[in-house]
Amino acid sequence: MNKFFIVLWHTYISKVKTKSFIISTAVMLVLILGLTNITKIIDMFDEEAVDTVGVVDESGQYYTPFAEQLKALGSDLEVKQLDKESDGEKQVAAEDLIGYLIIESDSEGIPSATYHADTISDEIINSQLQAALSNIKSGIIAQKLNITEQIASLYEPASFETVAIAENAKTAEELNQARGIVYIMLFVIYFAVIMYASMIATEVAGEKTSRVMEILISSVSPVQHMFGKILGVALVSLTQLLLFLVVGYTSIKDNLADMQDGFFSYLGFGETALSTIVYAIIFTLLGYFLYATLAAFLGSLVSRVEEVNTMITPMTLLVVAGFMLAMFGLNNPEAGFVKVTSFIPFFTPMIMFLRIGMLDVPTWEIALGLGILIGTIVVLAYFGAKVYRGGVLMYGKAPSFKNIKQALDITKKG
Repeated sequence: MNKFFIVLWHTYISKVKTKSFIISTAVMLVLILGLTNITKIIDMFDEEAVDTVGVVDESGQYYTPFAEQLKALGSDLEVKQLDKESDGEKQVAAEDLIGYLIIESDSEGIPSATYHADTISDEIINSQLQAALSNIKSGIIAQKLNITEQIASLYEPASFETVAIAENAKTAEELNQARGIVYIMLFVIYFAVIMYASMIATEVAGEKTSRVMEILISSVSPVQHMFGKILGVALVSLTQLLLFLVVGYTSIKDNLADMQDGFFSYLGFGETALSTIVYAIIFTLLGYFLYATLAAFLGSLVSRVEEVNTMITPMTLLVVAGFMLAMFGLNNPEAGFVKVTSFIPFFTPMIMFLRIGMLDVPTWEIALGLGILIGTIVVLAYFGAKVYRGGVLMYGKAPSFKNIKQALDITKKG
């Protein structure tokens, strides 16, 4: 057992000291802080440079309603009234304005406009100016036809409410709140499985390539070595994920008031049930152990590090398939394919967690999904240990799943 812990701690310490671990952790922390503070970052740039558009209103009646319409549309543009077109040209040249708008009126009092700027590539500005002017035009036409109230009634959205009949069904607000943590944790599970499982396969293949493996298995049993690697990298992943969780939670908590619009309105950050967080941790760990065990014995079947990606490609495709199914199921977690695939062990970590986070899943279904997943991990660990014991002694073989049978034969002879 002491040898097992030596392998475990050596794997952990050697990984957390590598430049790749330090750099990747730092980059991810910066991205987390940047994403959770994106509103403040945008506001900081907006404070430094406010876009201003000059308006030449030849009729003298459109400037005020135009400015009001821009504000009503939520535009950040500022407008400045100009007396003549030459003033706009001078101020654009001096970079006091990003452009100027000339508003004209036809014989029926219908406005039209021409926008002048050094570049017209900013479609957001163009569409905001056009929308404000179109609203003015619609209002004028409605007044002329004496159908102002009818127009307002026509465009008023229909009253629509959603009511869940089932006693324990989540409300629309609760679903929106759950969506944020589910969406984020699906990415966490996906990247944790992909990154750390691949790390194990690469680590094992690297030791075989350098012939260090021959020395290690002479003093440590292959089974102890395999599970020492798996748990050592698991500690690495927990260290990294814990840092992300602490920094992310702290930053989200500090910026929660600003994270209500745009992208964050879809995620719906809010009160999250403790049980959802607990299940997120459970399924992340179980998903890791499932794929890490698979990656370890697949890594033992190759002779060079360069062959690892070829060997673990089917495993990677399984993870990608589970993630894509979960993304499709995020908008319809009650779909039949979501329920069925949540009991397939290679998809359970992501899809069963999706269902738990978004729905009121019966306890027996959760227990069955966990039971199948844990049972698969045990069987895979037992089978993988036998393959690993023989695989680490195989050299010069091209990467192929046929090597599994040869590895098992070596284990039996040993």
